[in-house]
Amino acid sequence: MKRSMSSPLNDSARHDKENHEDLLKLSLSTGSRAVSSSPLGQTYHHHPIITMPSTPAPQFSQSFFLVTPPPSTVHHQDITANNNSSMASAAVGSSSSRSRNRKSPVQKLRPGKTETIPAPFPWATTRRATVHSLEYLTSHNMNKISGEVQCKRCEQKYEIEYDLHAKFMEVASFISENKYTMHDRAPAIWMNPNLPNCKFCGQSNCVKPILGKKKSINWLFLLLGQMLGCCKLSELKYFCKHTRNHRTGAKDRVLYLTYLSLCKQLDPNGLYD
Repeated sequence: MKRSMSSPLNDSARHDKENHEDLLKLSLSTGSRAVSSSPLGQTYHHHPIITMPSTPAPQFSQSFFLVTPPPSTVHHQDITANNNSSMASAAVGSSSSRSRNRKSPVQKLRPGKTETIPAPFPWATTRRATVHSLEYLTSHNMNKISGEVQCKRCEQKYEIEYDLHAKFMEVASFISENKYTMHDRAPAIWMNPNLPNCKFCGQSNCVKPILGKKKSINWLFLLLGQMLGCCKLSELKYFCKHTRNHRTGAKDRVLYLTYLSLCKQLDPNGLYD
């Protein structure tokens, strides 16, 4: 009884074993292809692994990232640069404005010195290095301006007289025609002026003005004769000091300021700034 019941089971087990052996042979015979079941019933094929030579990753220097910052940073830098540029332009503009005005702070006088003095000439005011305006001089019938000169050859001393309006128009016309080519510097004709001829010995270009003390210099006479260049640098600085002009720099710079400042005193509405 027991023998007859186990026979069907043995046949089934033998059949499964044969199927398994066939499957194993099939798997071994295919070599490069193995069949396996997955939970999803999919078949995977295993291919030989090929090792490729490794290529080094591109190297980036640190400067690359500094050159190309994020857009937000670039925008911020642009704004900062624009602000700095605007501030620099404002500073330059302010500096240029101060340079054009050419005014220096009020000068402190030494002990015992005063800003006012007795007028050394009828056409001069009681303020140092200051003359009356054309309007004032004309209204007081002062149309002739005189000054003392001396010949460098025969050493004779005498006076020369200039017509106020005619001579001032010569100076004003020269400034109007050449101001923008002088570049705030006195031209050669002012630095080395042509001097009058001596009426005694007849020598040309030899009569120089007599200056005297600084507070007694005949500024208007020197302007009309275009002989301010005969002044020393210290005398020109004296003028600029008391007219609140910058008195530093070379002589051609200080001489230029002296010419324009005197013209401004005579004609306050003129373009002499």
